[in-house]
Amino acid sequence: MNKFFFTIIGSASVLQMANAQNLQEAITKTENERFDLAGAEFRQLISKEPSKGENYFYYGENFFKNNNPDSALIMYKKGADAQPTNGLNLVGIGKVLLLQGKEADANSNLFKAKTLGVKNANTLIELADAYITAPTKNPAQAITLLDEALKLESKNAEAHILKGDALLELHPTEGGPAIKEYEEAQKLNPKSSKAVVRQGKLWSRSRNYQLALDKYKEAEKIDPTFAPAYIEKAELYHRANQDNNAVESAKKYLELNGNSLYAKGRYAGFLYENKQYADAIKQIEEILQKDTVDAYLYRLLGYAYDEMGNKTDTAAYTKGSKAMAKFFQKTSNKNFNYIADDYKHKGILLSKTGKDSLGVLELQKAIDLDATKNCELYGEIGKIWMKAKKYDKAIATYEKLPTCGKTLTGQNYYDLGRAYFYGPKDFVKADTCFSKLIQVSPPTYPVGYFWRGKTNVQLDPKNDKWLAKPYYEKALEVVKPEERMANKGNVIEACSYLGYYYVKLKDNEKAKPYWTIVKELDPNNEKAKAFFKSLTEGK
Repeated sequence: MNKFFFTIIGSASVLQMANAQNLQEAITKTENERFDLAGAEFRQLISKEPSKGENYFYYGENFFKNNNPDSALIMYKKGADAQPTNGLNLVGIGKVLLLQGKEADANSNLFKAKTLGVKNANTLIELADAYITAPTKNPAQAITLLDEALKLESKNAEAHILKGDALLELHPTEGGPAIKEYEEAQKLNPKSSKAVVRQGKLWSRSRNYQLALDKYKEAEKIDPTFAPAYIEKAELYHRANQDNNAVESAKKYLELNGNSLYAKGRYAGFLYENKQYADAIKQIEEILQKDTVDAYLYRLLGYAYDEMGNKTDTAAYTKGSKAMAKFFQKTSNKNFNYIADDYKHKGILLSKTGKDSLGVLELQKAIDLDATKNCELYGEIGKIWMKAKKYDKAIATYEKLPTCGKTLTGQNYYDLGRAYFYGPKDFVKADTCFSKLIQVSPPTYPVGYFWRGKTNVQLDPKNDKWLAKPYYEKALEVVKPEERMANKGNVIEACSYLGYYYVKLKDNEKAKPYWTIVKELDPNNEKAKAFFKSLTEGK
């Protein structure tokens, strides 16, 4: 064999090693959520080796993990065409089909992948991942596949990480088996920030926050570019109400991702969770200038506008309602699994923009999905009917709250009391509600006393017993002089009642302070004028 032949063989081996190394570097960037950088590297790899199925599969994974399953599916199909004997891309196709609810087609592809990759640990691992990430998860099947993979490659760290994930899915309250798998993965690959972050997330889940924080910091030391460590740390600081540290960590996450759209989306989500709604909206709207595909962004935008209300944007509710409509439009034909909060925010936003009946329908959907968790939404529906002055419907709605284990709030008692007052004019029940309002309110809150006064006026229309007197007196005792103008209507009503009471007793000295307050608040008040005129005429 001549020297030239050895040179060619040697060069080919070096090239293959370099390509394998480049592939692993691109995969690592995907794991680090540096999707744009990884994508550029995958495109280079495909141009160099267009017949290698792995290049297409991991490029598809880059899209899939970046919440772009449609682009991922295109890449998986190209990979399957380029190398039909490689089962990896069939796994990818099956995974996306599961996400789309096409179970029969998905299972067909996954079965073919298993047949082709029965002796390939990597294919078995990716199959297991598909069962863990599917909408209807199958952790038991994933564990079986991972055990098969570990028989082929006992020191595969990724298999141990996924087995930990599967065990946690199978037994959510038992973290011990999962943590052992994560620790084993770290032993096999001490440079795996991923394994360390998994441990941190598990400790956070069990509320051992200090140990979780230690793990995130450890992951950062292993690989300072591992972005997931920073966003997990940000969320941990957020739970601890350390907002400055939380924002700093989230910004670091954003920087590491080169301000990619995915990173901006996760950052916007963090800002939303941190109740920084205006900043979250700004981030989302910047993303939507470049990417109008991601339905989840419209969901988050709608949520944020609802939570922010009209405090800093007078058109917030209208914008939020449009965002939620866009979200539902983009997901309507995809067998999308909506959550109760989707209907909750949509319903509230519809009601805030004058579409009360439609809003009620959406809120009822949220309750129907989980009546226990969303029982309080009967209060929201009640408020909508109150605003529409449909008092009978408001009463029927508020009375549902106790049936699903919800204790009425002060706001509920206030609204229900007024519904009884204005609707069927059942003043006894109204008085009971305002009595409850007083019980659950701070001692300095006068509204319950004012309304007990109003209802007792109706219960004693001829003032035979002057039933309203103690409630109006208590209300005026609670309201400070400097607060009278803010409670003008109620104060005038209470003072007029008490002033009239003392006039009837022919005790003008005690009546005078009340009529003086009325005159101060309303100089043109005819009853106050008549009282003071009577004093002059009586001299």
